[in-house]
Amino acid sequence: MVYELLKENAKHNRAHPTQAEAIMWQLLKGKQLGISFRRQHIIGEYIADFACLECKLVIEIDGGYHTSQQQQETDMLRTRWLNDYGFKVVRFTNEEVTNTTETVMKRIKEYLNNRT
Repeated sequence: MVYELLKENAKHNRAHPTQAEAIMWQLLKGKQLGISFRRQHIIGEYIADFACLECKLVIEIDGGYHTSQQQQETDMLRTRWLNDYGFKVVRFTNEEVTNTTETVMKRIKEYLNNRT
């Protein structure tokens, strides 16, 4: 039951990305970094904005509501859960993606180059 709901939410999110998510997808899709990313991918009870299963990397793009205390606590629990399952979580704000795209891509490439 939960999976079906997550599946519908992921499908909706793929069809209606934020501006920052659309920009990020243009930079990640088609193995442009030499690896395959999925967008709005279900991992456990969560939907990752972008995930590379091969290198166990999750990229999250955070909108303004992520600044609330409650959402930060939720994000921390989510990150901890993903870390426990071997995923590295990298977070960027919408503004970082839209305004400093080169810096965002540099951080992603650094992680990919330094993974073991």
